[in-house]
Formats: sequence, structure tokens, C-alpha cells
Amino acid sequence: MRITGISTHVVGTPWRNLTYVQVHTDEGITGVGETRMLGHTDALLGYLREAEANHILGSDPFAVEDLVKRMKYGDYGRAGEIVMSGIAVIEMACWDIKGKALGVPVWQLLGGKVTDKVKAYANGWYTTERTPEAYHKAAQGVMERGYRALKIDPFGTGHFELDHQQTLYAVSLIEAVRDAIGPEAELMLEMHGRFSPATAVRLAKELAPFNPAWLEEPVPPENLKALEKVAAKVDMPVATGERIHDRIEFRELFESQAVDIIQPDVGHIGGIWETRKLAATAETHYVLVAPHNVGGPVLTAASLQVGFTSPNFKILEHFNDFADAEIKKVVKGAPQVNPEDGCFHLSDAPGLGVELDVDAAAEFPQQQARFDLWAEGWEQRKPKGSQ
Repeated sequence: MRITGISTHVVGTPWRNLTYVQVHTDEGITGVGETRMLGHTDALLGYLREAEANHILGSDPFAVEDLVKRMKYGDYGRAGEIVMSGIAVIEMACWDIKGKALGVPVWQLLGGKVTDKVKAYANGWYTTERTPEAYHKAAQGVMERGYRALKIDPFGTGHFELDHQQTLYAVSLIEAVRDAIGPEAELMLEMHGRFSPATAVRLAKELAPFNPAWLEEPVPPENLKALEKVAAKVDMPVATGERIHDRIEFRELFESQAVDIIQPDVGHIGGIWETRKLAATAETHYVLVAPHNVGGPVLTAASLQVGFTSPNFKILEHFNDFADAEIKKVVKGAPQVNPEDGCFHLSDAPGLGVELDVDAAAEFPQQQARFDLWAEGWEQRKPKGSQ
């Protein structure tokens, strides 16, 4: 079997463009991959056009390791977010092809299942007015949908510092959310790399009474010493890793012992097998895995293949029941959170278990999507000009 070409399809919303790539073969089997780029969708498409000619055409889709190696190192330049995301969508599609050809789900090819279900947590649910009352109601809606966990960044446009008044308001938002979801649900606290170490530590202590399940990206990701400073002073698990695009770059993070949960994005770190390798390394450091997942149904399905096969997999992020939920229809067989237990359940469907509906995808043309975490109202995910 050989790859005869690729086709790209961008599904657009005001705040995110989702890039779907179909990989076609000479035996008529087509696989699909997906990633979500922030502000670089056209750059990704340009890279894929070059990579198709230089590396992908004529390749054996079963030889996933070889294709990834050639795409990552064959251009000599160091691979960053765009290249690793391009590798990821092709890699996912190759696993999809391989599973379909053999008649087995991808998780079976990764060593088999270690669990029948993966817990989900909701994100994208707080696109309401930024008040305790509105957040309380929205959080109740998440629980009514069946989720047992959710994540929130309550810090507005905070950057390095957060003054006393803003701190009190953020605390009031978290208090309302915890009241809405009760004591048993998990509440993930997101900081989006906003703060200085001192501010992150202070805020973590202010919010500790609400029992956050983790403290995510408390400081910008470039300075590991700053993260170590926070980890040494807070009494809750620290999570990070969505903006690391090569599993090799996690080495120093593991050595630092500053992180309890890593959050690689399967769509940015080279795909399913690269993430599974990283999960295995994390296991040797007693670190859990909870992938960043702001994509659509294909990226969710790809992330679940890692989840079903990794003993140290904690939970999977999910946007698609709340933020522009209508995009779920672009895929047939989209993974669904079971409302009875708040989990994704194992699928035996071959490959990734999903199929891209090209006609449905065409209903969501590419947009000039913008997502600016430093702009007022970012949490509503409605950029200026899109309302």
C-alpha cells in the first residue's frame, strides 16, 4: 500500500480553525487526522503542501515511524509547532488507515486496552457573562450533561500580577462554580501561563479551599525555574505541557520534578505514537497524562487511543459539547461523553472509528479565527467583529 495524496479541509469558527487532513492510498483506504492551530492555519497548509511532495507521496502508511522520522528530520531545520502539527495530522491518518486495513481499532495496535473508559472534563462551557451567578448556572449545566469534572480560568485578562479587587472577583467566581458542582466533582484551575511565580503561589493559596484538582500552567512555559519555584510552594498537583511540541523537550521537565500531570497536545506533538511514547516515559517518573484537547472529534478520537492504552492516563479535555458544539456533525462516529458516568467508552470500530463528512465540513468555511487571552471577554470566545 502506498500514499497517493492528501486533501485538506479547514472547519472554521470565530475562535478556532480545525484542520482536517485526509490521506489517500492506492488501495482505496482513506485515513483522517486533525489539529487546531492558533493563528497559523495557512502556515500549516503551506507546510503540508511541501511535505506532501518531499516526504508523504509514495510512502507506506504502515511505516508510521519511518514517515515521522523523515518529516521531522529530513528538512534538517528544527521542527516547531507547525511542523510537528503537520506530522501529527499525517501520523493520525496513517494509524487510521492501518487500523481500517487490518480491521482493528488503533488502540489494539498500541498494545491493547488497559481500561474500558476514559474520564472527560468539560471546557468551553463558561462563554457567558462573567459573573458568579452566570457561572453558577453554566456549571450546573455541565453537571446536568453528565460530566464529573470541568476546567475554568477565572482570571480575566490577568498578566503577571492580579490586584486585590481582581483577586476577590476571581475567588467569587470559583466559589460559585464549586457550589454549583458540589464537593465530589473535579475542578481544574487554569492559569494559561499568566502569572509571575509569586502571584501564582498567592492565587493558589487563595483558591485552595475550593479543592482544585490541579493548577495548570501557573507561569509562562519558557522558564522551568519559575515553574519549580511554584511547585515547591503550592499544595496541589501542577499540570503543564500543552505548549511543548517535542517529547524530547519534556526530559528536563521530568528531571525537575516540578510537574505532576503533563498535558501534551496529540495534534501538536507529532501524533498518537509520539504521545504514547511520552506517556511511557512519564510513567517512569510517576507522572500522569491528561492531554490538551481543544480540537474536534477526530483529535478527540486520536487522544482516546492513547487513553485506552496508557496506565497513567488521568482524564481527557473536551470542548465539543459546549463551545460551537455544532461542529461535531462534520464527523461520523464522533466520540461522545456518556452522561451516566462522564466518561468516553471504548469503541471497537476499526482505525480511529470516525469518518470525515466532507460535505458537512464545507458548511463551516475557514475564518480569520482569533483567540486572544489578553483581551476583555476572551472567555466568551466571540472575537470582535464575529458577534
